[in-house]
Formats: sequence, structure tokens, C-alpha cells
Amino acid sequence: MARVFPGMQEPPSSTTRRAATSALALLLAINLFNYIDRYILAAIEPLVSDQFFGAKDDTAMAKTGALATAFLVSYMILAPLFGWLADRFSRWQLIAFGVALWSLASGWSGMAATFTMLLLTRVFVGVGEAAYGPAAPTIISDLYPVEKRGRMLAYFYVAIPVGSAIGYAFGGAVGAHLGWRWPFYLVTPPGLILAALCLFMRDPRGVRARAAETPKKPKIKLTDALALFRIPSYTLNTAAMTAMTFAMGGMSFWVPRYLYSFRAADFGGHPDLGKINFTFGAITATGGLLATLAGGWAGDRVRRRYPGSYFLVSAISIFLAFPAIILMLHTPFPAAWGLIFLAIFFLFFNTGPANAALANVTPSGNRATAFALNILSIHIFGDAISPPLIGWIAGKSNMNVAFMVVSAMMVVASIFWLFGLRHLGRDTAAITALAETSNIR
Repeated sequence: MARVFPGMQEPPSSTTRRAATSALALLLAINLFNYIDRYILAAIEPLVSDQFFGAKDDTAMAKTGALATAFLVSYMILAPLFGWLADRFSRWQLIAFGVALWSLASGWSGMAATFTMLLLTRVFVGVGEAAYGPAAPTIISDLYPVEKRGRMLAYFYVAIPVGSAIGYAFGGAVGAHLGWRWPFYLVTPPGLILAALCLFMRDPRGVRARAAETPKKPKIKLTDALALFRIPSYTLNTAAMTAMTFAMGGMSFWVPRYLYSFRAADFGGHPDLGKINFTFGAITATGGLLATLAGGWAGDRVRRRYPGSYFLVSAISIFLAFPAIILMLHTPFPAAWGLIFLAIFFLFFNTGPANAALANVTPSGNRATAFALNILSIHIFGDAISPPLIGWIAGKSNMNVAFMVVSAMMVVASIFWLFGLRHLGRDTAAITALAETSNIR
């Protein structure tokens, strides 16, 4: 009997290809709503701040920045637990639970009567995303072989710029016309529908195990999880992604406020929040979409000749994003929109390569745990810190200074990826050899 892709040596059947495509499409749709929900809050933050604190509270930005941190704290703390579960139970069932929970919590966000209640709803959004985050990319990694993984994960991560852009535009437009609560109400029903669809999907890991007639894998020990950090490529990639997330996550939360308040003079002194969010969203969608697809293609293309391609592409792109941001801070609008486009393009260029590298250097049976620990690191040391830090620096000085300080971490990310160049090819080859030996990729 023919073995089931991706562990097999023969070409995959048309049925298997359709199953892989269906899984990728559903996960892409879920990831799209994931980022729509995240960035609705950023889009309507000025409205939330005005309602709960008013214009005279000089600590308001630090407080609303804590909304991002509340989400990230529950997300990053629980991600390792759900990663552990995803390596043992049906990943689709975990994803269904997570998507349903964060969708309901989003609706609850719109019902929040106090700032404390709103803070609590963001905690539950984080719990839901923790159930989803570690499992989704590992399903894609199991469905596609190493040589295609960069491109397939790039398709999945296209949802980051496109979903973020829709979140900015949708949140800003609906918030401006119906109030800040309605964007949260409107994203709840689609999320629940997507959660229900997950229950009809089959986990490729279970299908593969039955086809290969292999016994159930032994339980993964804590030492196996900690051993991931003895893989140089995994550790350096996680460090680089943490530095990038510190910069990118912090600034992305505050861009609407930055344009609406700090750069108001560039828009005639009375900017339209909905129009600003729409323009920024369109630029994010276009630049991020092109960059994510191009980065995945470039990483896979260069990999044929250079095993460290994923890190090389990531290091160069993140380094180029830094000067684009610095120039944007000192360039008047509308010319600054062009620099924002370049910064977004270079920031998203590494998305596919960096995540493909994570999958390629970690064992299949431990991969969800690997992604979960990566999530924990990039958020606990990354964008759980930077949004309130930017708010605090802006309150003491101004937002240009805050953005400049935080964006310097992009250079640090580039350095970590450059250090990882010499390790990536060797670590990938070791995992590939292990997969071929055990018939698990």
C-alpha cells in the first residue's frame, strides 16, 4: 500500500494534494481573522482611550498599551501547554477550540463596560490564540516537504499583513461610523463558522501514522523540549524573531495613534482616523502581501544553491527595514507613505523563510512544542514589552524618539540571523536524515 504524503517517497496522490490544499486554505482563512481581530484594537485605540481616560490623562497611552500586553501574556504563557497538547492530540480539535474561544472573547470585548473588563477580554483572546498558534504551522509542515515548505508557509503567513491591514481599515471605518464596539461584534460570527469547519478536518499526522503502520510515538519529555535550544539554528532564529517582534509588534500597535496625533500637522491638523487607517491598511496589505510571497519564493529558490538561504534572506531584509523607518520619522507626508511601504516590505520579506527554518530544524514529533516555545520567547521578550514601553517613552519625550529606540532592535535581529548562517544547512540536514530514517517528516 502506498504511503501517505509527506512521509512517502512516491509522488502524492491527487486526493492527498486536495486535502493539503484544503487544509492550507482553511488555516489561511483562520489566520486572516486572527490578525484582523488583533489589529482592530490598534485601529480603534484612540477611541477607546478617549472613552475610558480622556485627553488630559498623560498615562493613557501606557494604559491602553497594556491591552496588547494582556493579550500577549496569556498567549505566550499558555502556548507551550497547547504545543505540548498538539504533539499528542488532534491539532484540528485544538484549533477549533481556540478559534471559537477567541471569537467569543472578541464579541465580549465589544461589550466591555469598564477598562478592566476590556483588559480581561483580551486575556481570553490570548488563550484562544495560544490553542491555535503552535498547531497550525505544524500541520502545513507535515503536509509539504522541505523543498516546498518555505513557499507554503509564506502563503499561510500572508494573513499577517493582509489581516492586519483589514483590521486597521475595517476597525477604523466601522469604529468611526458605529463606535469602537461594533468592529468586535462583527468579527465574531465568521470566527465561529471557521471553528466549526475545523471539526471536519483530519490531522495528517494520524493519517500518516496509520499508513506507515508505525506504533504510537512515546511521550515527549521535558528534556526533549529543552533540547530544542541545543539546536543552534533554532535558538538563533528564535532570538532574531524575538528582536524583530519587539520592534515590529510595538510599532504596529501605535501606528494609528502616531499618525492621528503626533503627525496630525501633516494631515492639516484634523486627520480623519478612518481614512488614515484605510491608507495604512492598503499599504500594509500591498507591501506585506508582495513581500511575504516574494520572501518565501526567494528563500526556496536560493536554498538550492546555499543551505543558509532562509537566514541570509531574513538578515538582509530586516536590516534594510531599519533605515526606511528612521527616514520615515523625519519625512513629511505624503512622501512618508512611500517609506512606510518600503519598511513594511522589508519587514515581511523574512516571514516565510524564518518560519520555514523553524520547521526544518525541529523533529516532526516535537514541532508543535518548538513553535510554542518560539511563541513564548518572541512575545515575553518582544511585543509584550514594547507597546507599553513606547507609550511610556512617548509620554516622557515623543513618539519619534520611542519609535527610533524600538526600531534599533531590527539591527540586532539581522545580527542573530547572520550568526545562524553556518548552522542552518547542517541542522536541516540532520532533521531530514532523521525523518527519512523514521519515515516521519
